[in-house]
Amino acid sequence: MTDATAEPAAAPARPARTGRRVPSELSFVLDESYVEECAANEPEWLVADRRAAFAKYRALPVEANQLYTTYVDLRMADLAGVIPWDRSLADAPAATNHGLDPNTAGLASLDETGDRILVLDESATAAGVILDTLPGLIDRHPELAHRLLSDAGSLPENDKLAQLTRAGWNQGLVLHVPAGVRLEHPVVLRWLVGDPQVAVLSRTIVDLGEGASASIVEELLPSSNAGDRTAAQALFTGTLEVHLAAGSELAVASIQDLAAGTVAFQHRQAEIGDGATLRWALAQLGGRLVRSRVDNRLSGDRSTVEQVEIVFGAEDQLFDLTSFTRHIGRDTTGNLLSKGALMDASRSYMKGLIIIEPTAVGTDSFLGEFGMNLSKKARAVAIPSLEIDQPDCRRAAHSSSVGPIDETQLFYLESRGIPPDEARKFIVLGFLEPVVARVPLASAQDRLRELLEAKWDAGPLAGAGSSGTSGAAA
Repeated sequence: MTDATAEPAAAPARPARTGRRVPSELSFVLDESYVEECAANEPEWLVADRRAAFAKYRALPVEANQLYTTYVDLRMADLAGVIPWDRSLADAPAATNHGLDPNTAGLASLDETGDRILVLDESATAAGVILDTLPGLIDRHPELAHRLLSDAGSLPENDKLAQLTRAGWNQGLVLHVPAGVRLEHPVVLRWLVGDPQVAVLSRTIVDLGEGASASIVEELLPSSNAGDRTAAQALFTGTLEVHLAAGSELAVASIQDLAAGTVAFQHRQAEIGDGATLRWALAQLGGRLVRSRVDNRLSGDRSTVEQVEIVFGAEDQLFDLTSFTRHIGRDTTGNLLSKGALMDASRSYMKGLIIIEPTAVGTDSFLGEFGMNLSKKARAVAIPSLEIDQPDCRRAAHSSSVGPIDETQLFYLESRGIPPDEARKFIVLGFLEPVVARVPLASAQDRLRELLEAKWDAGPLAGAGSSGTSGAAA
């Protein structure tokens, strides 16, 4: 007979679960010894700058803004075996006989294999324009290098990944346009990266003097050794630091089509002076995981920024986009737009914050974030925000939406005899056209359209019939 007062048998212990990586955990670690190796034989001011950045990198969390912490997910970044790029390859001589496209003013191409091209046209060289690597700038123009590289505010001081790049950069480019010089044609800055288990940490600095004008086409492309999604991952961290003096004008178009095995962290920061104008056109297509941050500081009176960033995602790509625009001067203008079109199980987080300081009387600023889910598994998140400390504004507004393809647009095109698959293609590529139209070089514009079209044609919706339009709004 069973004793009713006996203790029940203990349940068998559950097997221990495999630890799950914290979403914000970064598997790549920058070693202090590597920073010191980079600093060897550099000027004392640059050594101090690297060390200060390394201290911030170690102290900061991956995301300092608590509003955005929920949306940090670096689990797809498997970078534990990644090592920094071999700096000795930077000593390879640059090609000097490279034929320059007549529609460009200059070309800088840096390949992680060590191949380099640096060339300017005669008119730009005669006007005093400088296009060089950062080590070359330090050797040949030490005063300019000191001003540009030691500026603590040229990158966000509260961003761990920006300070990682500042501390450990192993390659870089600079474009300096003197006051009053206006370049008729764009300058192409090209990075070829993605070698498995290699980390390229790069800084690009653009400096325009008073009344200067220039346009840039930045190309982030796979190297010949770049790995696909089945290979060991690579890391590319790149900055674009912009200094615009009074009355200057700069247009930047960036085309990112890195290999599927590459993780990319991008930081772009601009200091915009009195009456200066900056136009961003940023296209995000490639990479396994992309984290992009843009900081615009409208410090000068009557300064202006226009920014358009698009994402075209497929498979399980993750795009994490953040934009901060700070209005400081009087009568400043900002117009910012982010768009994402997502296939398969891809994801995009579009986060934007407009800050209007007490000094920013007469501000006109708009932020729009729009996602198009092309699959029930796709997810787009839009978080536009305003922080207003000056009520005397011309405009301070934001807008956002996320959803599938508009059925009324699809019906209209089909009613005009366009097949469903072509109609969907027209709508999606038209949705992404605002960046394409802003690329200042015709050949790069055509190439971007070809990349977008090829990604669509390779996706699951090409020729899928009208059922492919269904998608759940996030």
